[in-house]
Amino acid sequence: MNSPGNFSDGFAIGKHRFPNRLVIAPMAGVTDRPFRMLCKQMGAGHAVSEMVASKPELWQTPKSLRRRDHSGESAPIAVQIAGADPATMAEAAKFNVDHGAELIDINMGCPAKKVCNVAAGSALLKDEPLLAKILEAVVKAVSVPVTLKTRTGWCREQRNIVRVAQVAESVGIAALTIHGRTRADAFEGDAEYDSIAAVKAVVHIPVIANGDIDSPQKALRVLQHTKADAVMIGRAAQGRPWIFRETDYFLRTGKTMAAPNKDELRQVLRAHLETHYALYGEDTGLRTARKHIGWYFAGLGIHTHKRDLFNQLQSTSQQLTMIEEIFA
Repeated sequence: MNSPGNFSDGFAIGKHRFPNRLVIAPMAGVTDRPFRMLCKQMGAGHAVSEMVASKPELWQTPKSLRRRDHSGESAPIAVQIAGADPATMAEAAKFNVDHGAELIDINMGCPAKKVCNVAAGSALLKDEPLLAKILEAVVKAVSVPVTLKTRTGWCREQRNIVRVAQVAESVGIAALTIHGRTRADAFEGDAEYDSIAAVKAVVHIPVIANGDIDSPQKALRVLQHTKADAVMIGRAAQGRPWIFRETDYFLRTGKTMAAPNKDELRQVLRAHLETHYALYGEDTGLRTARKHIGWYFAGLGIHTHKRDLFNQLQSTSQQLTMIEEIFA
């Protein structure tokens, strides 16, 4: 078995110290406040919000208001912003800091067409001068640490992450999260970690490795290979937030933690649903809970016909009742 080595301690970004090396990824439509808080309770050392709009005309929409709701969330509050205009991004960073953000994360990693088509997200990897202007403008605009989440390049033939990382460090970016795929890869194929290791070898700021980290053992292997300061877990936490405590335990002890029992699973799902409904309300909460429960059911091997039944329920109370019945 691999030894945990020296990966059982935490890491820091600026003045913020985190208890371990595990970060929950900011995923639009997934990593909302209830899910972030649950992942932290389950062992994530750090969490970054879903991406919020940088355009001022969108700041007061119901979606943006929910995404900026950090009530009861433990510090530091980290907000991710995206955009392609330096001045607008700087203004968005200041706005979010004025409303409680203690760390700003810049999204230059999203491969979605609707983001890249407006030259934001990972599209900025094609325009290094503009990328540098955005990073510098945001860093100068706020007094809190600014981090960058990005990919290894626009395509495999143009992996420019080492150069991008050096630019980011030179303008004052406090930490880098690197997904081990290019924009062209989207989420296809396997993530590669050599590019992350190459970045870690040349910069002096924290580096967080991201991409395909789906088990405690994989987290250890990626940390050992890249020498990264932390790992970011995304899709593997959907329906399995306890992956963080399992990974934390493995990194500290080299041993495998027992899976949660039936009663704890029931409590986790019920608590997640209740906080989800409290944020979204009856109608929206009813609809948006379905994807989360679908992930839980799939991960737990619960038959697809029960997932179909859950999706047909017409009230949040019926959803809660079904959870109780399944785990009775």
